[in-house]
Amino acid sequence: MPETPTLQTLAADLESGRTSARKLVEACLAKIADPAGEGRRAFIHVDKHAAIETADAMDRLRKVQAAPSPFAGIPVSIKDLFDIRGQVTRAGSRALEDSAPAEADAPVVARLRRAGFVVIGRTNMTEFAYSGIGINPHYGTPKSAWNRGVGHVPGGSSSGAAVSVADGMAFGALGTDTGGSCRIPAAFNGIVGFKPTQRRVPLEGGVPLSFTLDSFGPLARTAACCAILDSFLADEPLQPLRPRPVRGMRLAVPTTVALDDLDEAVAKTFDRALGALSRAGALIERIEVPEFLDVGVMNANGGFAASESYAWHRFLIARKGDVYDPRVAMRILRGEGFAAADYIDLLAARRSFIARTEARIAPYDALVLPTTANTPPVIADLADDKAFATENQRALRNCTLINTLDGCAISLPAHRESEAPVGLMLAAAGGSDRRIFELAAGMEGVIRG
Repeated sequence: MPETPTLQTLAADLESGRTSARKLVEACLAKIADPAGEGRRAFIHVDKHAAIETADAMDRLRKVQAAPSPFAGIPVSIKDLFDIRGQVTRAGSRALEDSAPAEADAPVVARLRRAGFVVIGRTNMTEFAYSGIGINPHYGTPKSAWNRGVGHVPGGSSSGAAVSVADGMAFGALGTDTGGSCRIPAAFNGIVGFKPTQRRVPLEGGVPLSFTLDSFGPLARTAACCAILDSFLADEPLQPLRPRPVRGMRLAVPTTVALDDLDEAVAKTFDRALGALSRAGALIERIEVPEFLDVGVMNANGGFAASESYAWHRFLIARKGDVYDPRVAMRILRGEGFAAADYIDLLAARRSFIARTEARIAPYDALVLPTTANTPPVIADLADDKAFATENQRALRNCTLINTLDGCAISLPAHRESEAPVGLMLAAAGGSDRRIFELAAGMEGVIRG
């Protein structure tokens, strides 16, 4: 990957006067507007004038040493799932186009603004966040940063978020993750995506997919960039990220489910990354995690996503189902026949799954597994519904294991320059977020060796 600015280097450049917030915003806007680029598909709305005015305000505050944070003036993108005051939240759908503008920012958006980040625009997404592929028939599908001439899917549902960072249209992005929606597009675009422990970041002000599984997280260039954004999103004190030495890391590779049906490029890249970690002194053990077999059973009838999304959509889809993406509508409607008793059983099954899985993985610093079973499929190949369903499931499978666990996880790029993008995921039980960041920061320079 070419050398690109990080949040830390940008903050240093802003502080020294080597750049300004105005220059950063103008550079991002130019990339969004480039007719040869993906801006028109990556963004549903661009806040050009507000972004420039905010940048100018941050520059003035910095001149008088009153900038709200070292990162004030840095442009970030916001997934179309979040409320931004005065704007309509479409959630990538035509069904919400006539909704009233939001009266207030979502708490996570407000927290980024409070730190001085500049909202550059609203990014495209899978309609209502309901797929891991990233195709949107309403607003277009941005192409993955890899092999643009062919046109590969960007991953979903935070598709535009990932492309905005990969293409330098923003230096960080706010996404969501219910079954991998931060990590999958990060993996498919060669960047970093983080899924926090759900309880750490407030869910208000975002259109829900599954209130049991939803989490809000960042996408950025490095683990440290994601850690910075995560601190603001969780409203926690900003701390320097101290990378853990690879030597002595205790890592478990789950052989149950997570390594099934891998693309050849994924298997090769993952094994190479494990080899690099082992040579650097990591202690890697392959373990069975039979609990992972339970996840497929829990999701057999649509699981939490179908039942809980139907509860939210049932009136809207009755009125405007004809404007939904049929692939999304079909999945939501699976929840229509979900009985209350089945839902109660599902809650109990998940509690048991979390307790048993946490006990099994407790001796290790983290699980390490491929983020997705596949590399980004070609967009044109997914016109067939069966092919779409197969590749969507392969993209979502490993990430869904961690959402079901109520855990935290990060996807790091593990491929080399010119290779198909492959993500390596580090994951652990809920509440282990800081440890995951420290491990990720320690190994991200090793795994591509």
